Parts: sequence; C-alpha cells; structure tokens
Amino acid sequence: MKTYQTSQLRNIGVVAHGSAGKTSLVEAMLFNTGVISRLGRVEDGTTTSDFHPEEIKKQVTIHTSLVPCEWKNSKLNLLDTPGFSDFISEVKGVLRVVDGALFVVCAVAGVEVQTEIIWNMATDAELPKIIFINKMDRENANFEKAMGEVQETLPGNFVPVQIPIGAAETYKGYVDVIAQKAYTFNANGEVSEIPVPDELADALESYRDKLIESSAEMDDEALEKYLNGDELTETEIMNGLKAGIKAGKLTPVLCGSATKNLGVKQAMDFLAEFSPAPEDKSAEALSALVFKTLVDPFVGKMNFIRVFAGTFKADTAVINATKEKPEKIGQILYIRGKNQEPTPQLPCGDIAVLVKLQDTNTNDTLCTKEKCVKQDPIIFPVPTYAVAIEPKSKGDEDKLGNAIARTLEEDPALRVEKNVETHQTILTGMGEMHLDITIDKLKRKFGVDVVMHDPRVPYRETVRGTVKVEGKHKKQTGGHGQFGHCWLRIEPLADKDFEFDEEIFGGSVPKQYIPAVEKGVREAMVDGILAGYPVTNVKVVLYDGSYHNVDSSEMAFKIAGAQAFKKGALLAKPVLLEPIANVEVVVPENFMGDIISDFNTKRGRILGMEPGEKYTTVKANAPMSEMYRYSIDLKSITQGRGSFSMSFAYYEEVPAMLADKIIAKAKADKEAAEK
Repeated sequence: MKTYQTSQLRNIGVVAHGSAGKTSLVEAMLFNTGVISRLGRVEDGTTTSDFHPEEIKKQVTIHTSLVPCEWKNSKLNLLDTPGFSDFISEVKGVLRVVDGALFVVCAVAGVEVQTEIIWNMATDAELPKIIFINKMDRENANFEKAMGEVQETLPGNFVPVQIPIGAAETYKGYVDVIAQKAYTFNANGEVSEIPVPDELADALESYRDKLIESSAEMDDEALEKYLNGDELTETEIMNGLKAGIKAGKLTPVLCGSATKNLGVKQAMDFLAEFSPAPEDKSAEALSALVFKTLVDPFVGKMNFIRVFAGTFKADTAVINATKEKPEKIGQILYIRGKNQEPTPQLPCGDIAVLVKLQDTNTNDTLCTKEKCVKQDPIIFPVPTYAVAIEPKSKGDEDKLGNAIARTLEEDPALRVEKNVETHQTILTGMGEMHLDITIDKLKRKFGVDVVMHDPRVPYRETVRGTVKVEGKHKKQTGGHGQFGHCWLRIEPLADKDFEFDEEIFGGSVPKQYIPAVEKGVREAMVDGILAGYPVTNVKVVLYDGSYHNVDSSEMAFKIAGAQAFKKGALLAKPVLLEPIANVEVVVPENFMGDIISDFNTKRGRILGMEPGEKYTTVKANAPMSEMYRYSIDLKSITQGRGSFSMSFAYYEEVPAMLADKIIAKAKADKEAAEK
C-alpha cells in the first residue's frame, strides 16, 4: 500500500445500530478496490473486518477493524465499529480519531437506538456526518419512511443527494440530485444513464431546492446569488455541500444495498470527494494517540495509532508522554482486517498499527523527546454490570491474574477489583454479552476456565443498644496458667467505624494488657455476631477487670476481650446493615414513570430530578443488593436509551424480614462449608 499525503486521506468511522449492514458495506467497498476477489458474508464468518473468533461465532462486530480502501487517488481509512451497546467503548475510541462518521441506516428498520446514541456522541465530538440508507433491495424497504425517521429522530439538516429508483425487488438505480440525472445499475454494479422517472420528478425538485438553499448558506457570494434568483452552478453547489459537511451543518443522505454491491461505488466516490481530509500538521512536532490495543497470540501487543501532527517513522525512538517512558518504534504496519503490511513511515493524519511496545496502551500519547503535544484522552463509558469470577481449577489463580491483566490492556471498558470484604474478584463490564465474550476470551487466549457468580453483598453488622459485659479467660496447665479478665461497655457509635477507650482506675488491668484487649475486640469484630459480616459503628470501653501476677499475659487478655465482645454484642440489639448506593439515571423524559416505578420495586428512594434538553437525570438511593443487574433492567425499560452511574453512599439497617433470610442463608452457607 502506498503512502498518501494528508490531503488524500479520509478517516471515516462506519457506525450504526447492530445489523444495519456496516460490515457488509465495508466488505463491498473493499471488493470494489480489487483487494478481495469475492464478497464475504457476515453469516458465513468470511468478511475481512469481522475476523476474530468471537465475531465469527456471534455473527456481530465486537472489535473495531481498520480497513483502508484505496479509491480514486484517495485512501479511505474505514473503521468498522460494533453496533451492540455492550461495545460502545469501541465506538468512543473511533470517534476520537476519525474526521467524519458514516451512519448506516436500514431502509426497513429505520433509525434504531444505537444510531441515536452514536449520533449524539458524534455531535458532541463535532464530527461531520454522512448517512447511507442501506438494504434498499430488501422486502419492505422504504426510503421515504427511513428519511422521515431520520428527520424526526435525529437533530440536523438532512439533504438527500440520491433518490432510489424502486425498492425491494424493483430497486434498480438512483437519481443524482446534484447532477439531476438518473442511473440504472448494471450486473457488475456499474451504472448507465437513463431518463429521470416521471414519478420522481417532484421529489427531485423538492430535494434539489433544499440542497441548493442549504449549500448557498455556506458561502456569502453564493447566498447573495441565490437570493437574487440566479441559478447556482454545479460546482458552487458542491463547494457549499463540502463546506456544510465539514462544518457539521449539512448531512448528505445516500442509498444503496451493501450485500448486492449496489450504490456502493457511488458512495465511495462521494466519500473521496466530500468527506473532509485530516488537518495537515505535517510541519509540527510528532504527536500520535493510541486509540485501541489488541493482544495477538502471534504478533504480540498491537497499538492502533492516529497521527495528529508530524510524521511517524519506523525504527525511531519516541516518548510515551502519558507514562513518561521511552519507547523504541520497530515496524509500522498498515493493516486490513488481519492482513498486515509494513510501511517505512506514517504521514500526518494517517492510521496504522505499532507492535511490541513495552509500556504503551490505549489513550497514551507518543511524541518526540524534544517537544510533545499531549493528546486529549478518550473518555470511555464507566462499566456498570458486575460479576464475581474465580478460576474453575483452584491452581489457576496466578494464571487468571496474568490473563486478566492482558485482557485489561485490550479493553478499557473492563474493571477488575478484589473486594476485601467479600474476598471475591469482581469483573465489571458493559453488559452480559460483553462479560460472556471476555470469559470466552480468557479461555481461548490464555487457557483459563473461569466461573461467574453473582457478587456477594458486603453487608455489615452493628449494635443499637448499650451493654456491660464480662470476659474471662482462665486456663490451668502444667506450667504457668493463663488468666485474663475484663469488663467492657459496648455502645453504638454514629460517626466512626470503631472507637476503643479505657476507664481503668487503680490498675485493675495493667497498661501493658490494654492494647491486647483492643486487639481481641478488633479480631472478634471481623467475623461479626449475626451472619459473619464485619461489625461497624461501635464504641467499646474497657472499664474494669483483674489480673494475675504470674498467669496473666497479652494472649489471655486478647482472648478475654474477644469473648466479652462476642457475648456482649449479641445482647446489645445487633442488626444487619446493607450498603446503599447513590444512583444517577439519565433517560429520555417519556421513560420517567417507568424508572420511578422500578425504583419503588427495588426499595429505592427518589431524591430528585433534573430536566435537560433531551434527557432527564433521576437521582436516587437504592440498596446495592437490588442494583447488581440494573444495567440489564435499565436497557429493557428504556430500549437501550438510558444510562446510569452508581457509587457507594452509606450503610442502612436491613428490614427485619429480609435480615432474617440473609442471616439464615449465611449460617446455612457456613455449615455447608464446614462439612
């Protein structure tokens, strides 16, 4: 593959809801360049961009694939992205490094949820957008209906530049709105000019008027000419359209069928002509952002980079500005799906892959030692669906740790933590499918079989009453005996986890044994008194006791302190506490009632609502035990349009009926474990 100048590059994120035909469209574009001799099919697992084993198995895009297409003296760097919500972080990464987004909309299904979500993301990123209405050959395909949904659902100024001739089995060509010419498709996807069908004359006039008016608004001279009633030339219309697309003020709409390769060459022509080139900062100091990382079992770690300034050269030394560590660049690879080709250098604006870097991962900036402009990082969504994981084989703990570390390098939407209270390893991702695929990957890539469980709730225990209690440890053996004796006062404590104090008078407990009593109490608190959960919010006062000159020891007083606490806590009205979460849910206004009703079923409390321009934020408290599967519930309630964040707020007493069940289960689990 030859090296192109910055002005010849087109970095385009191909985005849409799942099954709209993104991958098939990219495959057809690649076929049209002659690089592949036959069209692959998603259903057969034979497409260039969906080549990972998990993608072939699931028949969906999971990883972003870079598929460069050389076309009409331009290089279209197509980034085929997932359309399933669990992999939205892949889309986030792509939108940070492209110069435009090609939205694929199904002519049958219309605008679907992920299209709306990604549209808003692309708008926030101020990216130019182009729409390709796909599947015009399918039964029930309807261009006007799809256009209506686009205009109704998505914010923007939409200008069709093509009108399909026919639909479904009668789909045979298109009308070029700019040139006012009609074309019919030949067997090989080429076109022949035909007269504009009479039934499309009115639509052509209407769309063209809108296109001319919108284009004229992009240039003062053209606007003046238009307002004076003069006809704009085709060149003036095209220049206005280019300016409008680049500024994000106009969104052109194309149409075709990816699987039949109809209208795809024309879409490629349009992208090469109208999609903006990267900003040329060739003369500036080198700065490149890593936007994706893959761990290949044969090649090793692969870092996908976009060069934002300067020229990247193979076999040179650079600095990882994010981690402040040097890196040696070996090969630079142009890749197309799983096929790789080395290149000596990477011009400003281009996208490629670096291999075997030591310390570099997603979101790191690479630059020269002398001067570095650090790139703004990708803001990835926070994962919200958690499971507890453990290796199926007990001896695989270390192997799992290494596999998880490698997997985290690849996937910034995963989080792993060791919960010190429940002693579980918690894996958090974007949804069920995301975690299922992660577990499959751990087995396939790293040979670790992993079992998933629901996370245990980190309950705690406390007391509501005040008691005075005695603890005595007395034991006579052949030599020295053991003697420790203490009186404790146990009482609730509001603002701290634990406080220990002493009110000893007259030396009834020598000072050297007081820390041992505290240590015994602390150890007894770890395993609780009701269900084995840690005790919190308790004050313990050592106020009396006795000792033996010969037989007393630190160990004896520690045992006495532990015994006193366990006995006293049971008498001090012990209760079970559960963690309560702060929850913020962002949803469209029309789902508000359902969200509030759902929180009521989860023992939640609505704290307030903040209306926004498009979405409303609901703030609530809810028990964490009710929230582990909330990402699934929210997806179901809002058809995927809602999002939420959650953080720990405080502990609160569990209702008595629930507490009895939790305590009974904890005791049963303990008995089963002891057997």
